[in-house]
Amino acid sequence: MMMVIVSYDVKTSDPDGAKRLRHIAKICQNYGVRVQNSVFECLVDTANLELLKEKLLDQIDETKDSLYFFNIGKKYHHKIEKFGSKDVIDLDGPIIF
Repeated sequence: MMMVIVSYDVKTSDPDGAKRLRHIAKICQNYGVRVQNSVFECLVDTANLELLKEKLLDQIDETKDSLYFFNIGKKYHHKIEKFGSKDVIDLDGPIIF
C-alpha cells in the first residue's frame, strides 16, 4: 500500500460544478480520509490508484477544474507532518465508526 494525496479544485459557480464537487468528494471518501476541504489522504495499491484516477477523471471538467495526485509512497509515515487542530487518523490501524 502507498500513500497518495489527492487534491482538487472544482469551479462551483454553476449547478453542474456543485454536482461535480459532490461526486468527486464522495469518490475520494471511498478511498481515503479527508484532511482538508478538498484534500484526501488515500492508502491504496497500484490497481486502486488507477481506478481512483479513472473515476475522478470521469467527473472533472478539465477546462474548469484541476486535480492533483501526490504519490508519497510506501514509506510515508515520516514524510507527513501535521500541525493544528484536526486529529490525524491512523490509516494502518483499525477504524471504528
